Amino acid sequence: QVRLVESGGGLVQAGGSLRLSCTASGIRFSITAMGWYRQAPGKQRELVARFGSRGRTNYADFVKGRFTISRDNAQNIVYLQMNSLKPEDTAVYYCNAETVSAWGQGTQVTVSS
Repeated sequence: QVRLVESGGGLVQAGGSLRLSCTASGIRFSITAMGWYRQAPGKQRELVARFGSRGRTNYADFVKGRFTISRDNAQNIVYLQMNSLKPEDTAVYYCNAETVSAWGQGTQVTVSS
């Protein structure tokens, strides 16, 4: 059974940082394309960052230079380091295992101005 558990969300002031973690189980993590998405109230879920084929990374334009996705294949964890946070980054952030179309429960990130 695939399970993705996110953690690390919270309340932070604009300009601050947070690191999100997603621990995966039930999948062959090292060969699974993983990504982070977010959904703000009243908006569609959108891609934030992802590891694609052959480990290449893709970032949404609105996070380039501020967010970094990384992974620890030994621990089955994918991270999202978020720096220089803005109020518009406020959303529920979801971990996604693309290869098996699985989602985590989400973690709330709130950035105050």
